[in-house]
Amino acid sequence: MKSIRELYRIGYGPSSSHTMGPRRAAEEFKQKYPDTASYTVELYGSLAATGKGHLTEKAIIDAFEPIPVNVEWKAKESLPLHPNGMIFKALDRRGVVIGDWTAYSIGGGAIRSKEDWNTPEPSIYPLTTMDGILQWNSSTGGNLWEFVEQHEGKEIWPYLEIVWDAMKDAIRCGLDNEGLLPGTLRLQRKAAGYKTKSVNSSRIMREIGSVSAYALAVAEENAGGGKIVTAPTCGSCGVLPAILYFLRESYDFPEQRILRALATAGLIGNLVKENASIAGAEVGCQGEIGTACAMAAAAAAQLLGGTVSQIEYAAEMGIEHHLGLTCDPVEGYVQIPCIERNPAAAVRALHSASFAIFSDGGHRISFDEVVRTMKETGHDMQNAYKETSQKGLAKNWRLSENKRKNKRSGR
Repeated sequence: MKSIRELYRIGYGPSSSHTMGPRRAAEEFKQKYPDTASYTVELYGSLAATGKGHLTEKAIIDAFEPIPVNVEWKAKESLPLHPNGMIFKALDRRGVVIGDWTAYSIGGGAIRSKEDWNTPEPSIYPLTTMDGILQWNSSTGGNLWEFVEQHEGKEIWPYLEIVWDAMKDAIRCGLDNEGLLPGTLRLQRKAAGYKTKSVNSSRIMREIGSVSAYALAVAEENAGGGKIVTAPTCGSCGVLPAILYFLRESYDFPEQRILRALATAGLIGNLVKENASIAGAEVGCQGEIGTACAMAAAAAAQLLGGTVSQIEYAAEMGIEHHLGLTCDPVEGYVQIPCIERNPAAAVRALHSASFAIFSDGGHRISFDEVVRTMKETGHDMQNAYKETSQKGLAKNWRLSENKRKNKRSGR
């Protein structure tokens, strides 16, 4: 299991797998073939199906600038190892291919090449299941954040401080920005309005409104191509920051406790990434928003004084109640239903943490079991429901929109 630095990536939206990943792959290929006349990039499967709405082409072109690049879309074809496949080609002045590379964007901005697919990645954690970590906790009495520090080293704290600063900046920018988000959906930003209304509401509505506003702020920044932190992905980036910001605001927690909660949340996300997937194109949105909810629930439970068992319970609930959630972005944009799923999951994370703390931490379904279930559910899910915009909300919205257009034109 790799460092949580690989989970928390600071970059620009709207998609970790469709924007950040392809950009990173393009930059790597350009380093291999810097002196070439042009490039061709073939996008397959989910990358091709929703790449235009995710600004995949723009990310690739920007990475190769000023050298020209031709992007080819092959939505009906898939490469064998992952739904988000890419083939890069470098061409000389005669159009002859002088080098090629097959890579996969596996979620969270991470890239794996065809050649390295079966090569074990360097691991810094000796334990890769929650059950194993709970046994460590039982024998040592250590907290989950201490387990992270033990294997990441104390240098993880300055990095998490940078991550937390970026999360706070995303919330502030999102609350300040108003107007339309880019794209054909003409979706209005809502975060600023939600925050204003929450201030004038009763206590319960004020709390729900504030959490929702913070999650909306980050999700809208992401949808607009703003700077965010993958937690664990771009599409689910608003959940964890919203919970941390709200709890710090409510309880005046010192920064060090927030950073420790970030470490625990990162460990939860890492366990899901290791044993299942955080990629919507692989397991649906349950892998993105479900994992984000689990991370936020664990962070909240820790901040609110929960035991390790209660933290594990909160994280388990975060995924359990998102099982089967499809990834069906309307028109391929990370907007509908993606943005609203962030505040919905943030509120659920807070409820999961509260529920776990009210209990003694005992429960029947373990975190490892629900992660395994999520993986199996995702593999059983039709590809049409995994970031291809072929079915679900994307399909029915398209049908309804065509009817509206026909009605307006008098057909």
